[in-house]
Amino acid sequence: MNKINEEQMASLALELNTVRDKQLSEVGQTDANYIRNLIKLQRSAEIIGRTLILLGFITPILWVFGVLSLSLSKILDNMEIGHNVLHGQYDWMNDPYINSQKFEWDIACDAASWRRVHNYEHHTYTNIIGKDRDFGYGLLRLSNDYPWRLKNLWQSVIYFILSVLFQWGVSFHELAGERVFFGKKKDNRESKTSDEQLKKAFFSKGGRQIAKDYILFPALAGPFFLWVLAGNLAANIIRNLWTSTIIFCGHFTSGSFTFTEKECENESKGHWYYRQMLGSANITGGKVFHILTGHLSFQVEHHLFPDVPAHRYVAMSKEVKEIAEKYGIPYNTGGFAKQYFSVLKRVFYFSFPVRGNKTLYPKYNELE
Repeated sequence: MNKINEEQMASLALELNTVRDKQLSEVGQTDANYIRNLIKLQRSAEIIGRTLILLGFITPILWVFGVLSLSLSKILDNMEIGHNVLHGQYDWMNDPYINSQKFEWDIACDAASWRRVHNYEHHTYTNIIGKDRDFGYGLLRLSNDYPWRLKNLWQSVIYFILSVLFQWGVSFHELAGERVFFGKKKDNRESKTSDEQLKKAFFSKGGRQIAKDYILFPALAGPFFLWVLAGNLAANIIRNLWTSTIIFCGHFTSGSFTFTEKECENESKGHWYYRQMLGSANITGGKVFHILTGHLSFQVEHHLFPDVPAHRYVAMSKEVKEIAEKYGIPYNTGGFAKQYFSVLKRVFYFSFPVRGNKTLYPKYNELE
């Protein structure tokens, strides 16, 4: 593919703005009903899950179904509900709970810290090396934009550990823990929130999660303390593995472009849209699959329209794909197995001091 010119970028912006404006003009009671029903389902799944885990002493089958139900609850809370509410997709409802400024989710990461960093930093500077800290989460070398280091040899193991402990990885990352705890601060990076405030948020939220899942609920179970403790731990691990996998499939598949800071200076809205499309990837699947991913299986659309209720990405994706084809922009999509395998391949590939395959791991500055 070749780069599109400034005139095409301006036209691209107009067309994508039209897609966005059309959907936002239709937002209303249907969307409110949708998110409220999802919250009811999530809460029901939690109650059922915790009850069945407690009854696991009767038969292990009940414990297994309890773990799965609690996992479902945590996945829905984090993905289709929490992630999207914190993006402000439902702020128009003026609901005291379903509100980006007040919502708190069932995860170790403090919602305010995540909203402050993720919503601005990642969505503004998507895949810009040196600006988007989500690219590799500071742990993984996923392009040769970064120099190879000996520690990268075992980054496949690091990736597995990160996936298992993903809620804690996200919490540490959104806190900018490498700066707060280890003093690794860039000269040009400023924070309006003090290190003390960030530490307080990190330990306060993380402590509450530990107390809830590993002390309070197990203690309430009395003699079945270990059953509940193990069930909560298993549900958290399942949730962590699922969320990390979906998020990595949306960002780090083959074909996802990287960009330099210089290339994105004073970029137009059209160039910003263009960069989002080149740096994102979708996953094909059915309705239930998309709900479980928080509709991040439409990562292209989410990066283009982060403030639009995510369940609308299904309809929007058809128009976005047509627009991409019109301008010759790659529309990165594929089945779950294909996309996940490409993520694993990328993690392994860049664990070695390779130059980088321009076709699989393209850079914007290498386009003509």
